[in-house]
Amino acid sequence: MSTLTVSLAALGGVVLAGVIAHGAWQARKAGPRRPMEALPPPGSPAVMAGREPSEQREPVFGEPGPAAGGNDLSSRIDLGSALQPPPVRRATVRIDALIDAIATLTLDAPVSAESVLPHLPPTRRAGSKPFLIEGLNADSGEWEPPTAGQRYGEFQAGLQLANRMGAVNEIEYSEFVQKLQAFAESIGAMADFPDMLDAVARARELDGFAGEHDAQLAVHLQARSAAWSVGYIHQHAARHGFVPGVVPGRLVLPASDEGAPPVLTLSFDSQAAFADDPNKSVVRDVTLSFDVPQTDARAEPFIAWQASAQALSLGMDAAIVDDNGQLLRPEGFAAIGGELGQLYQALETHDLAAGTAAARRLFS
Repeated sequence: MSTLTVSLAALGGVVLAGVIAHGAWQARKAGPRRPMEALPPPGSPAVMAGREPSEQREPVFGEPGPAAGGNDLSSRIDLGSALQPPPVRRATVRIDALIDAIATLTLDAPVSAESVLPHLPPTRRAGSKPFLIEGLNADSGEWEPPTAGQRYGEFQAGLQLANRMGAVNEIEYSEFVQKLQAFAESIGAMADFPDMLDAVARARELDGFAGEHDAQLAVHLQARSAAWSVGYIHQHAARHGFVPGVVPGRLVLPASDEGAPPVLTLSFDSQAAFADDPNKSVVRDVTLSFDVPQTDARAEPFIAWQASAQALSLGMDAAIVDDNGQLLRPEGFAAIGGELGQLYQALETHDLAAGTAAARRLFS
């Protein structure tokens, strides 16, 4: 075989290998972005070593921003450290005259919890409205849910007047009365109910206020170029404290208050989360949101919301847009923050400050 033939054969092999490699590269480029095998912790030597000063990277909460002297949003909140303290246990939900219609059940003499518990209504709902039952502890003098081993001299029940399903109506109120009357008769108590028309009128007034002061803030992160895989989204979100929620396609930033709603929610198409191979699923849009009345303002959810949007948009190469697909710029966030401050003030003025037990029940 001549030298020319050998050379041409070798050249052909090189060209063929190049074509195959290029095809593989194009296929990978066309597919969704996948998570890195191992992503070093933010600020670790593995991340810092060899990085040029001008290299853009995903900001990390708690680190000063470039040339900002530590005054950018991402430097004002450290979500990682916020998750370190043990969770605070929430107090038991209590009847509240502000949002409940309260019925009283009087007894001739104290009764044991054991004689009462079997007679409690099996479901504590009247239509779409929940109700609570409490007993006045004969020893401590405190109202509490009926508890085994205790004695109670009186009971009360509170029907929630409104929630996000609307105001209590006459049918729901009648169902509440029927269930409580049956409970009262079974334990030998005399029941006294608020006037139905007054309760329904209060419910409509409360529902009107709630409708005018309810808000759930959301922005969309849309992929600028290559789409994302589910694993890619999980990996970037996890760097900032997000964990998988109970619903597929939902990641949450947990609150420090045990059992409280999450501070933030990051959601995407649930069908992608159900894919056989999440790394091959294609996602181009995720929604970052928080429920204003449900979230304690002291957790600074607005700052976390804005900082998370900025950080994730840089790390995932995404545009931040509103529900209409319009780019949301810093001045847009500032305007939202101003309106949010007014909403917080209005809720607090009506003793329904965001994140309180009463607010969480009303806006549920």
